[in-house]
Amino acid sequence: MTWKQLFTSSVGKKFVMALTGVSLIAFLVVHVGINACIWANDGGAMFNKAAHFMGATVVIRMLEVGLFVGIILHIVQGLILESQNRSKRSIGYQVPLGSRGSKWYSRSMGLLGTLIMLFLIMHIYHFWTPSRLGGIGNIHELGIIAYDGKAYHNLYGEMVIVFQSPAIVILYVLACISLAYHLMHGFNSAFRTLGLHNQRYVRIVHAAGTAFSVIVPLAFAMMPVSVYLGWVK
Repeated sequence: MTWKQLFTSSVGKKFVMALTGVSLIAFLVVHVGINACIWANDGGAMFNKAAHFMGATVVIRMLEVGLFVGIILHIVQGLILESQNRSKRSIGYQVPLGSRGSKWYSRSMGLLGTLIMLFLIMHIYHFWTPSRLGGIGNIHELGIIAYDGKAYHNLYGEMVIVFQSPAIVILYVLACISLAYHLMHGFNSAFRTLGLHNQRYVRIVHAAGTAFSVIVPLAFAMMPVSVYLGWVK
């Protein structure tokens, strides 16, 4: 397969979707691990230090560029594939199969992906933009905090402020529900596309995918809820 076919053929697009999907799954593992530091209940010290490490390490910053490229590729290829699939389905079945043909979330990957994309824009605006562009100190008086004489961006303080809005908390939770259903199909689909056909391993991946699709989005959803309800200090 040539580079052109990788981005233009149907098989190539699915391969790119699978590859970027797996890389984004790996990112979610790291991201949920760092965010879970808020439950240390230490005033956000562990979380702020972990976030600082991710933002100040050169290798990780380089990987961050690759992450953004992967996200863009995943979104673009996903929208193209969804458009192509819709055009092929312009003449529907005479007898609707409903969930007997496929799960509703498998047929709604485009919609779920679009909702996640809109959430991602909001999330970048709330946290990535001020932290990376040095704007947190201009947003509120808690913008910079010191630990052992070293200054850190107080992302935890920013999180507390953002998640005082019940509307934003609800939007984040709804986005996590969309992510759960998106992963429910995408996790298994990615590994099948990358060549996992052995039935024994398919069952293992399916079980792991189901667990991942529930646990990770649930953990993400509990973060704004925990902050809003004052369960973390």
